[in-house]
Formats: sequence, C-alpha cells, structure tokens
Amino acid sequence: MKYTQLGRTGLQVSRIVLGTMNFGPQTDEGASHAIMDAALGAGINFFDTANAYGWGENKGRTEEIIGSWFAKGGGRRDKTVLATKLYANMGVDEPWPNHHKLSAVNIRRSVEASLKRLGTDHIDIYQFHHIDRLTPFEEIWQAIDVLITQGKILYAGSSNFPGYKIAQANETAARHGRLGLVSEQCLYNLAERRAEMEVIPAAVDYGLGVIPWSPLHGGMLGGILRKEREGSGSRSQGGIAVQTLAKPGVREQVQAYEELVAKHDLDPAEVALAWLLTRPGVAGPIVGPRTAGQLDAPLRAVELDLPQEFLTALDDIFPGPGPSPEAFAW
Repeated sequence: MKYTQLGRTGLQVSRIVLGTMNFGPQTDEGASHAIMDAALGAGINFFDTANAYGWGENKGRTEEIIGSWFAKGGGRRDKTVLATKLYANMGVDEPWPNHHKLSAVNIRRSVEASLKRLGTDHIDIYQFHHIDRLTPFEEIWQAIDVLITQGKILYAGSSNFPGYKIAQANETAARHGRLGLVSEQCLYNLAERRAEMEVIPAAVDYGLGVIPWSPLHGGMLGGILRKEREGSGSRSQGGIAVQTLAKPGVREQVQAYEELVAKHDLDPAEVALAWLLTRPGVAGPIVGPRTAGQLDAPLRAVELDLPQEFLTALDDIFPGPGPSPEAFAW
C-alpha cells in the first residue's frame, strides 16, 4: 500500500479508502468484519462511514458493525483512520426540530451517538455530509472547537460541498485561528468531472485532501458493456450506471473506453481508480466492496502506472470541463 498526507495535515492515509456503505444493507456483520480485516491486512488504514449508513429503519447499523469490529481488539482501532459524517435525520419519520443538519445542538447530539455506536472515544475526521444553508459557519466551528478540545474529534471535513462553500468555511475558520476543513468527499470519476471546475481547485488551494466517491460511477467504468455481452449484466438495473448509459453518446464513450483498456490488456476498474490517483489533490478514492475479494482490483490500481499518452487518450474519451472560468465564460 502507498500512503499520502491528507491535504495540508500531517495525517498519513492509504491511497485507497475503504467505504462501508454496504455494511448492513448488503453485507452482513461477519462478512463486513472479514472485509475490514482484509483491508487492514493489505495496508488500507482509512475507513469512511456515516451515521445514516444502514439506511431506513436501520440507520446507524453500519457504525455499529464497525464498532463491533473495533471491539475485537488486536490494534484495530489504533491502526484505523476513522471518518464518519453527520447531517441526515436519524429518525424514521420526519425530523424533530434540531435533530438534523449542522446546528451546534445537532453536532453535539450526533457525535455522541456516533461514538456510542462505533464503540470508540474519538473520531479522526468528522465530516459534514451536506451544506447547511441556515447555520452560519461561526456556529459550526464553535461546536467543532468544543469537540476537539474534548478530544472527541481530531479534524473536520466536508462532503458534497460546492467550491464557494469550501472557501467560505475555511475563510471563516482562518479568521478565528482554526484549522478548518481538511478534506472534501465529492462525486468524481472519469465520467463525472464537473468537480474539476470549482470543487477540486478550491480543495487544492485550501489544502483539502479530495476523497472521491463513486469512482466507478456506479459500476459504469468497471467493464459494464463487457459484462452485458457476457450475460452477467450490471449490479443494479436502476442504478447510476444504467441511468447514465441511457444518456445520448454515453454508451459510445464507454465502448471506446473499454476498447482502449482492452487494447492495453488492462482492467477497466483498475484504470478508473488509477486515473483518480493521478489527479491533483486526490488523497484516495472510496471503494465500497461487498466481499473481501472485491478489494483485489483497488489494491492492484495503486501499483498501476498510467503513461502520459494513455492519460491523454482517456481525456479524449472523457474530456473534462476545462479550467474555471474559461469553461463557462468563453
């Protein structure tokens, strides 16, 4: 495994991030523990989760599964850089006032609940899962300061933030002598490059480590057309991959991508992950295996060195939006 600093911090994280969103809904506790053991054994030290994972009536279940894995001991917690998130309503019904979003009240309530489910005394990176248009960053940072002082969290990160909110958050933090956001978790992959216009530049300029989610665009970049021909199909008939493939011109792009990859005797999933590792600001993509065997491709991707001519060919197939403001100004 290779490691990098998370943004401007001194924290070293693996270049592959273990996403746990399938733990509970699709992968039972025993299999989830096996995946985490395999990840840690392979050198993956960065685990990502969220308080809402488990979904529906089972919100919080994923954090509980991670907590029961930590409880096995063996240095599991000490070796893990643990990131979780808050924002969502954790109830089954409509939220009671102050039981969601990023008020100081809900930040305090949410971190205490996550710590209990995770069975730990601290969270390494506490992430805001969405922007809160009503709560000022002065209030948010004051609440975060309290938690850092108490030793309950170490860093704060964002997820799904636009570039201007990253700037707003960190400018507010800087005015008060605070560290501010250290990471941004965003939708970013070969087929979805809009983050390059504003989010990635903001993250790079403010020293945030970028943690892309859906690096295979729901499986679309994992050899979906080849699997169709072989009869295995896609994982979900209603997922992001199938929806995106239905858009004009996308199927032709993916076909060209799979042909390019096959020409070089490479695996499409490994290439998509390796491409992200070449991008400015990216600490590591989040992979969400449902079995331990699904870690193999990400581990190989870390060792895959893509030559410049191959990267240029990928840009030809999946061109990015271009720099901002030129991309939209002229």
